[in-house]
Amino acid sequence: MALRKYKPVTAGTRWRIGNAYAEVTTNEPEKSLVEAYFSTGGRNAQGHRSMRYIGGGNKRMYRIIDFKRDKKNIKATVKTIEYDPNRTAFIALLHYNDGEKRYIIAPQGLQVGTVIESGEGVAPEVGNALLLKNMPLGTVVHNIELQPGRGGALARSAGTYAQLNAKEEKYCVLKMPSGELRKVLSTCMATVGIVSNSDHALESMGKAGRNRWKGIRPRNRGVAMNPVDHPMGGGEGKSSGGHPRSRSGKYAKGEKTRSRTKASNKLIIQRKNGKKL
Repeated sequence: MALRKYKPVTAGTRWRIGNAYAEVTTNEPEKSLVEAYFSTGGRNAQGHRSMRYIGGGNKRMYRIIDFKRDKKNIKATVKTIEYDPNRTAFIALLHYNDGEKRYIIAPQGLQVGTVIESGEGVAPEVGNALLLKNMPLGTVVHNIELQPGRGGALARSAGTYAQLNAKEEKYCVLKMPSGELRKVLSTCMATVGIVSNSDHALESMGKAGRNRWKGIRPRNRGVAMNPVDHPMGGGEGKSSGGHPRSRSGKYAKGEKTRSRTKASNKLIIQRKNGKKL
């Protein structure tokens, strides 16, 4: 979780604050756990551009991550902590006692050589994965399942975590990273700890070119377009353009986008703004 502030040797490093990668122990991924990753450039199956401002960028390989943690009651040793170009968190390479290797999202404080495990009778220690009903109240968790056996879906990005607040009949109440209080089935798995690389939000690119390396192209403002291209386009001089909205006319601020008939509404106790649904 260490940051590195660069000396202003060039214009691009004057404002750059990068990661020191103090936790990362190797820069070579496990070959058996990587596969080809093809970027789309924002094009769909017909080759038509369906998403603007995407294209270019460095080539990457995809690291196959074990979100399910379904190797029950088999101990694993952490061999390396690695950088993953496809996510904000670091990943950890596990060597299981039966010889299998797997990647998991690395929690904060996980060290090389630590022995971790997943299963029902496992201690709620950092890196261990177990059912929510077997965890004590107040435990901070990440990589939380929404449906048993489907794999972790919640709290997977750098520095995020949820807290176990209460247990009911067949549900556990979690306080999500957004502040939302929500019920999750107590038979769902979660991993104990906070996701690594919590200083990710404090990094500064330093120059626009670093975004180009990530495959992000420049984004034009709607007010700089013509009326035919955007609802906020046109006008004499620097017109404000009215309410901020998308190219299709959908409001960008204030409009509720969540469906009133969404099935999971009944599981949400309190929204992030403190209001009940």
